Amino acid sequence: MVPAPGAGVQGLKIGQRVAFGTAARGGYAEHLNLPAWQLAPVPDAVSNEQAAAVMLQGMTAHYLSAFALQAGQLAVVHAAAGGVGGLLVQMAARLGVTVRVMAGSPEKLALARDLSASLTAGYEDFAALAREHGGADVVDDGVGKSTFSAGLDALRVRGLMYLYRAASGAVPPIAPQTLNEQGGLFLTRPSRVHDTQTAEELRGRAADLFAWMASGELKVRIDRVFPLAQVAEAHRFLEGRNTLGKVLLSL
Repeated sequence: MVPAPGAGVQGLKIGQRVAFGTAARGGYAEHLNLPAWQLAPVPDAVSNEQAAAVMLQGMTAHYLSAFALQAGQLAVVHAAAGGVGGLLVQMAARLGVTVRVMAGSPEKLALARDLSASLTAGYEDFAALAREHGGADVVDDGVGKSTFSAGLDALRVRGLMYLYRAASGAVPPIAPQTLNEQGGLFLTRPSRVHDTQTAEELRGRAADLFAWMASGELKVRIDRVFPLAQVAEAHRFLEGRNTLGKVLLSL
């Protein structure tokens, strides 16, 4: 909530609910001094918890889906029961994309199916299964080292690999010629910071997310809410890799 806008700030008023996700620091603070353009107004139909849950992972899923995905394509999404993965599955499905997902347990695969994933697979055989369907147009990989090579194998000719995180570790160096030999592939390492460069871009993406949540098109799964005093326990919970949605801190 805005306690007081700075001098010359337009479009924000005292008491207005806002959300942010691209500030360099301050996520555990009770008050922050941020550039106004980094703040997205939160509509009445969206709760504080929902808004907090999508400003990092939702923005990431938004640029991953908006840039490359088109109706009729096959997309592979790793960690589909996680924060980014679960949102990305829904965004891809609403575009008419067939989504093959990977997750670390049967329970997580079941959650992905509930979010509109069409096909599910374990990490050990997803590349072969993708090729059985002609290869993936896009692989969205937030896992990194342990899935990267198989992800390239899963792509069709001229397919696109989005390596947006590296949860299992940094991927090894890759020679450009390797991309040629495997089918003229495209590889990019994006960041939400690079896809929210202006107030118009940031607020436009946030407005889409808020509108989809308000209409029920986008389901945001909040796993646990920890009080700020239990932040260490929240980190242990995340590190245990047992999360089935977003973990939040409350003030």
